[in-house]
Amino acid sequence: MNESVADLGHAHAPVLQGLWESVRAGHQQVLLSPYLAASCAFLTHLALCAPFLVLDALGGVCQRVRSWRIAGGSGPPPSLWKWYECFWRVLFKYATAVLPAAAVFQLLRSPSLPELAPSCWRLSVEVVACFLLFDTFFFIWHYCMHRVPWLYRAVHQMHHQHHVPFALAAQDASSAELLSLLLLALGSAWMLGCHPLSEALFHFLNSWLAVEDHCGYNLPWALHRLLPCMGGAPFHQTHHKKQMNNFAPYFTHWDHLFGTYIAPQSHFRKRHDRTVMK
Repeated sequence: MNESVADLGHAHAPVLQGLWESVRAGHQQVLLSPYLAASCAFLTHLALCAPFLVLDALGGVCQRVRSWRIAGGSGPPPSLWKWYECFWRVLFKYATAVLPAAAVFQLLRSPSLPELAPSCWRLSVEVVACFLLFDTFFFIWHYCMHRVPWLYRAVHQMHHQHHVPFALAAQDASSAELLSLLLLALGSAWMLGCHPLSEALFHFLNSWLAVEDHCGYNLPWALHRLLPCMGGAPFHQTHHKKQMNNFAPYFTHWDHLFGTYIAPQSHFRKRHDRTVMK
């Protein structure tokens, strides 16, 4: 009888249970460290930027790579020196402001490690819900930073030094803005009561999409080509050019609802036509 009950419990265990148990085993102190979230955010950002560093390096010699640059909007790829300068700016801000402040937030939050892993369905629902909530918070915050002059100057203007963004520049912002966006991401997962696995996947995908939004490339395999509800790099690069449109980070529904949406294709086409006429 005991064996049958155990077998039944094993049969109904989540598919991800083995993965979750291997993650938890012997790593609980690391997983509960208040410094983990900010450290992972920085290191994940660097790792996800690496492919675009390679693309930017190849852009000077490969016509195929140059053809992926957003037409009329990107210009030549950024130099390696520009990447180098950006790296040290972002590292300094994380070390001096984001890491300690995020650690305090995590201590107040008191995260826990449940014994059971989430089901695949729960994982999917929580990740999608996190993106929708984060997208909403980001839209409101981003809109306010552009509409309130002192807020723009104090918090957001530094990010807009990049009229033509590149992958690493996704995190090249003021310490206050970096911290606010990290707290919005952590807060979204906390408000929804996400499982740690769901939260980790959300933060990873969130970092990837932020990098892709700023990369300057309209890649054939980019997610916005598969999902019309997403804006992608052309959408966000239009924001860096126009500044008063396309405030949402990933989805386009809020910009459509509030009348701040502008189609990236038409904007870059107009710029290209003016360049040709000159």
